[in-house]
Amino acid sequence: MRATFTQISLFFLLLMGFQSHAQDIKWISWDEAVQLSQTDAKPKKIFIDVYTDWCGWCKKMDKDTFQHPEVSKYMQDNFYMVKLDAEGKDPIEYQGKTFKFVPSGRKGYHELAAALLQGKLSYPTVVFLDEQRNMLSPVPGYQKVEPFMQIARYFGDNIYKDKDWQTYAGK
Repeated sequence: MRATFTQISLFFLLLMGFQSHAQDIKWISWDEAVQLSQTDAKPKKIFIDVYTDWCGWCKKMDKDTFQHPEVSKYMQDNFYMVKLDAEGKDPIEYQGKTFKFVPSGRKGYHELAAALLQGKLSYPTVVFLDEQRNMLSPVPGYQKVEPFMQIARYFGDNIYKDKDWQTYAGK
């Protein structure tokens, strides 16, 4: 009986140890990211995860990609991390303009999501902005860990300033 209890206790301790390696991303609001980009001594780029509540691939990317320890650590070290509900109702200020929710069809869309995704409303899409909140690139579709990290490093490590994507990606 005592041996069984010890084995069960060890199992739970091991399980908790494995879970502690996963790092939860601390998502912040758009307003918080803008504020930090204006006030931090060394501002970071902004990463925006554009999603909808009904998007299954968005949820899968949250779980499989963003929760991966390498991804979460790199992203938090190099970017302000923002989630943007593409069907959100609250107005958002960006580059001197107020973006609002537009009722359309059964749900509608947020004008900022449409602007960031360059009119191509597909989910998930992630968007990279530089330190001055200028668009670097939207990246549509579900991304697994390795391809996502290649993209994230391209922008996060400023490789985009010296190499085009095809050269960097070896395509």
